[in-house]
Amino acid sequence: MIVFHLFPSQAYRWSVLAIANVIFLGTYISELQQIGPLLAFLIVSYITIELVHRHRSGVAALIGISLVLVTYVYLKKFSFLGDIYTLRFSYLVVGLSYILFRVLHLIIDIRGRDITGSIKPLAFFNYTCNFLSFVSGPIQLYQDSAQSAYHGRDGRSGDFVFHAFRRIISGYVKVIIISGITNYLFLHASERILTPGLAPESGRLVAEYGFCAITYMIYLYFNFSGYMDIVIGVGRLLGQDLPENFNQPFLARNFLEFWTRWHMTLSQWFKTYLFNPLMSLLINRVPQPAMVPYLGVTAFFITFFVMGIWHGTTMVFVIYGLLMGAGASANKLWQLIMVDRLGRQGYRALSEQPLYIYSCRGLTCGFFAIGVTCLWVNMDQLRWLWSALGPAGISSALLLTATVCGVAIFLQDFVLLRARKWFAWAAVLSQRGVFGNFWSAAQILLILMVSTFFHKAPEFVYRVF
Repeated sequence: MIVFHLFPSQAYRWSVLAIANVIFLGTYISELQQIGPLLAFLIVSYITIELVHRHRSGVAALIGISLVLVTYVYLKKFSFLGDIYTLRFSYLVVGLSYILFRVLHLIIDIRGRDITGSIKPLAFFNYTCNFLSFVSGPIQLYQDSAQSAYHGRDGRSGDFVFHAFRRIISGYVKVIIISGITNYLFLHASERILTPGLAPESGRLVAEYGFCAITYMIYLYFNFSGYMDIVIGVGRLLGQDLPENFNQPFLARNFLEFWTRWHMTLSQWFKTYLFNPLMSLLINRVPQPAMVPYLGVTAFFITFFVMGIWHGTTMVFVIYGLLMGAGASANKLWQLIMVDRLGRQGYRALSEQPLYIYSCRGLTCGFFAIGVTCLWVNMDQLRWLWSALGPAGISSALLLTATVCGVAIFLQDFVLLRARKWFAWAAVLSQRGVFGNFWSAAQILLILMVSTFFHKAPEFVYRVF
């Protein structure tokens, strides 16, 4: 950070950022050849972008998108490809999925003239391989990234720096303390249910599976959102305004709203570059106005299915995509049915009833917790769970997790409502000053204590996707 701020020249800072990105990539490889396929993908992508910029034709964009996707699928080694024609050495694939999002965005927006100027190689490299968002986002549009300039005097003010460091410390509290504790609980419980000889039977297995599903969801949220807090805080110190990626997802009243609060930049990317074009295509094919809402059900399923299978290269992620697609389309279909039965005003009135609200919030979290099981099991373990639990056991686990989540959310809201008078006092701890500095130091000490207890910090879970 000191080196970055030595000189105000934009060219100097772009160069420093590029060097930092190269060093960051170097930490993932042990041999030079391991970086080769990633560099090849970047070169192919940049040439494609330049060709689309020169011609700006639909054909050029389509060929470019196809070429980039084929290269991506080949390098990611999707299981359906087998071992045919794959590279015979290990190479870097971390961050490849997020590079893909940025490259496709560039091709589409250059074709649509949302991006008019030429993109220089250094700018392309810093945008696609920014070490802050390389591993797991957030996914920022090139236009926003290019406008993300140094904050000037405000960027070096004491208050600005303090709040940036507060954001970083908050992220470490989430990652080291909260996700560390929940990961510890999850690992010990999941080991029992995933080992045939150790797994309990019948109702106890349902209960322990439900516990694993909930603790993993909590771990995933605090691990991922904490990492986002860290990179956003560091980004601010480097003059980068990275977009927010989470907005209190457990406040969501339905599955579709949940995904507008969870991994928001991913959801927004799929909405802009898949859902909206898909809806336009379907409406043009089926122009009847009465069918438009039901076309939305189809578009939601396809979008969430693709978003699900993007997370991995094996069959278990296909199942994850099917679950996410089923949840989104069922949510939309439920809304259509309720509006048809109750009318818009009747459905709106029902949606404001406290029991309905907490039931929906609990079901949303419970379904998501069951769905993300696919992120912590392989296909053999998933088969074992299915055979041990069966449809009745899975349904019981969903009901259990939905109930537990709904009750927990209600109790959280009740406590927060009662404790509202203390919020003004607690706000002092987040402000620059004696109390704020003391609280920050106490949190850092607590982070060190917890990390010492666990011997090592929990790994960032989303870097494998």
